Amino acid sequence: MFVWRTLRGEWEGIVADPLRRLRRRGLPALSLAFLAAGGVIFFHAIAQHRTGATAVRLLGGVYADLPLWLALLRTPVSLYVPALDLPVWAGITQLFLAFALAELALGRARTLVISYATTLAGTLMVRVMLAIGPGWHGVGLPPEIGQVLDTGPSAAVVGLFTYISVVRRAPIVFTLTGGSMVWESIAVPNLAGREHLIAVGAAIALALFHECRRNRRRLRHEPMPPVVSGPVPARPVMPPGRPSLLA
Repeated sequence: MFVWRTLRGEWEGIVADPLRRLRRRGLPALSLAFLAAGGVIFFHAIAQHRTGATAVRLLGGVYADLPLWLALLRTPVSLYVPALDLPVWAGITQLFLAFALAELALGRARTLVISYATTLAGTLMVRVMLAIGPGWHGVGLPPEIGQVLDTGPSAAVVGLFTYISVVRRAPIVFTLTGGSMVWESIAVPNLAGREHLIAVGAAIALALFHECRRNRRRLRHEPMPPVVSGPVPARPVMPPGRPSLLA
């Protein structure tokens, strides 16, 4: 019964509720998902030519060795630049599903915030790991990692799925998302695996912060129990000569 209730709750929160919103609002409710998928297709198409590849690298190519201001400037565009070691069309499918689900469940503004924050967390933590250097319990990274191209929407996709699974109370989706990232970082210990783990942690922190704020807001607006006020009823006075039952 516990497994059935969990599956039914996740189906309602992750699939059924977003589908109801999609039927009510129509395809314009997925405009952000179409824009994200279209951006990846566009940058992948122009990167097939030498001039286009140079333009993509200058606009969205992020390296840890870049100055911080330039990396921050390129990070929004880097979400649409396909990663070198991932299949493009499989990544586009995952990207569309993640942004579509988040747009329906969270709204456009929060979807953009979560996707950018989780991507930026990975980009900044790579710099911290490079500053630590290799050999510190496997946390640090060697200097040559600073020349590795760090692009792609995978961190945003992982972050969105993780955030939704936390705020919608979906432990199965959370296990599939976070567990697959842990397995990836163990099986293929590369830069992308580390950034995915960082994206999972950042999404969990943002989701818990959101839940705490919502709980405080709900407690602040809950009506207080009514307070009974007024004069205290007087003790009844018995007629003279009759014994009092209250004595």
